Amino acid sequence: SAQEVVYSGPYEPLRGAEMSQAYASVLRISFEVRAGLVMRQIHHWAALLFIAAIVAHLARVFFTGAFRRPRELNWLIGVTMLLLAIFNGFTGYSMPDDLLSGTGLRIAYSIALSVPLIGTWIAFLIFGGEFPAGDVILRMFVAHIYLVPLALFALIAAHLAILWRQKHTDFPGKGRTETNVVGSRFYPTYAIKSIGLFFAVFALLGAMGGLLQINPVWLYGPFDAASVTSPAQPDWFLGWTEGALRLMPPWEIEAFGLLIPNVFFPGVLLPGLTFGLMYLWPWIERRFITHDYREHHLLDRPRDNPARTAIGAAVLTFYAILFLAGSNDVIADMLSVPMGAMTVLFRVLALALPVLVGVFVHR
Repeated sequence: SAQEVVYSGPYEPLRGAEMSQAYASVLRISFEVRAGLVMRQIHHWAALLFIAAIVAHLARVFFTGAFRRPRELNWLIGVTMLLLAIFNGFTGYSMPDDLLSGTGLRIAYSIALSVPLIGTWIAFLIFGGEFPAGDVILRMFVAHIYLVPLALFALIAAHLAILWRQKHTDFPGKGRTETNVVGSRFYPTYAIKSIGLFFAVFALLGAMGGLLQINPVWLYGPFDAASVTSPAQPDWFLGWTEGALRLMPPWEIEAFGLLIPNVFFPGVLLPGLTFGLMYLWPWIERRFITHDYREHHLLDRPRDNPARTAIGAAVLTFYAILFLAGSNDVIADMLSVPMGAMTVLFRVLALALPVLVGVFVHR
């Protein structure tokens, strides 16, 4: 709830401060509920690792060609799950209504407004009014704990059902062909390995949640529309969008009587192209690169498809640079260099380094 309350809990620096019930509840979980803070931190670290695991899996599928016919549908499901996971991560760290997450919501509202012609309607539909709108916290809560998990559950079930029907892919090797399946049995071998992996990941997340501080919202204070945290960066999976916003030159376009704001290009167009090309990649590669329309059940080794591997390496380089550019103010301060010079450097790297990496990897 965005309803205002006066904090009277044990955290002395904020006692007597006005804040939303959402923010007060997070402070209560952190300082008054037994093991509440460690559970919050395990949850946050788990969310970051969850999306990292999806990205790593997606990269493995891409570089080995596991998305090729007849597995295009599972590729589409995987990309959709990545989108939903990123959205759920964003709603998760936005709900506490602290100053850092409020800054992120302000950016999201501006991105929605930047869509030509319908931006105002989109922003008001999502936020429930002009920023800061109180309805957005409840809407994010319902999406975070119910709508998105339900969609992910359905997609994971479909993902596994298709895998069960089509069987897994193999790397080339002795006795492995495009028409057979060679691998470990589901039970007990694969099942026991999966259970062991589950407990290993749980142990790692428990150690990280207990030993490594993350998102200390009590240091940021409650959200105030007139204030902005500095330096402010989002969680890693949205760092590339932050970097794109910072690197975009101050260009705006007026066409057909409509002004296309500067924020539209890095905030809407770039993510749209990113995921649009990911969705279409199996057909793009088949049509323009490999001209291969056959079914495949054996994987490529990355060195055997230099064009795909070079493109993937170049794209990963581009987004890694954008990710680093999302902290250009922090890096400039650490290196004691002018902020403007750091921004120009990242612009040059974003354009030149992916090309160089792509050519090098291809050769």
